[in-house]
Amino acid sequence: MPDLLAVDGLHAWYGESHVLHGVDFVVRQGELATLLGRNGAGKTTTLRAIMGIAGRRRGSVRFAGAELIGLPSNRIARMGVGYCPEERGVFASLSVEENLLLPPPVRPGGLSLDEIYTIFPNLLDRRRSQGTKLSGGEQQMLAIARILRTGATLLLLDEPTEGLAPVIVQQIGAVLRSLKERGFTMLLVEQNFRFAATVADRHYIVEHGRVIDAIDNAALAANEAKLHDYLGV
Repeated sequence: MPDLLAVDGLHAWYGESHVLHGVDFVVRQGELATLLGRNGAGKTTTLRAIMGIAGRRRGSVRFAGAELIGLPSNRIARMGVGYCPEERGVFASLSVEENLLLPPPVRPGGLSLDEIYTIFPNLLDRRRSQGTKLSGGEQQMLAIARILRTGATLLLLDEPTEGLAPVIVQQIGAVLRSLKERGFTMLLVEQNFRFAATVADRHYIVEHGRVIDAIDNAALAANEAKLHDYLGV
C-alpha cells in the first residue's frame, strides 16, 4: 500500500526547548503503526507536530502527498487527520451523544451515529449519561468515536490504554482492529508494547527525539530482548 503519512527530518521546539531532532518514519494506508519509547522520548510531541500544535516545526510531514508543515491545525484536520490526546477532552457537562454531535464533520466519509454505536455498544447504552458519569474506558471510547464522525482517515491516538483495566484494554484493542478492517490508518503512541503487539503492523522506537529503530510486528518476538533494552521493561 502507498504511504499515507511520511515524516522526514521532523524537528520541533517548545519555546527554546528543542524536542524532536529529525524524526523519520512512514505509515502506509490502512496500517496501524506505533511509536514506542520511554517517557520524555518525544512520542507525544511527534503527534502534536504532525497535527500542527507543537510550536515551531521544521522538516517535512506529508499526508496523502500534501505537505503539512506550515499549515494551521484546522487546515490539517480538514484534510482528514484526527487527533485524540491522552487527556481525552470529554466535555463533562454534556451527554455522550451531545459529545459525539459537537464536532462538525470536516470532510465527507464520517461515520453516522448508528455506525459509531455499532462499533462502541457501550456508548449506545450510555448515550444519555453525562461525561462525568463515564468510566475511564468509556471516556476513551468516546474520545475515539468523536473523531470518526468528522471524516478523518488518519487517526493519531495518544496513550489510549493508559490507566485502564485489562478487560477495557482488550475492548480498546478490539475497537482498533475493527477500525483497521474498515480502512482507517492509525498512528498510536503506546507504553504497553504487549498491547501494541496485538494491534500493530509496525513499531517505531523513539529515543531522545529521534526514531532509532523500526520493527515489524511479525519480528517482535525475535527482537524482544532489544525491545526490553530500548524501553527499560
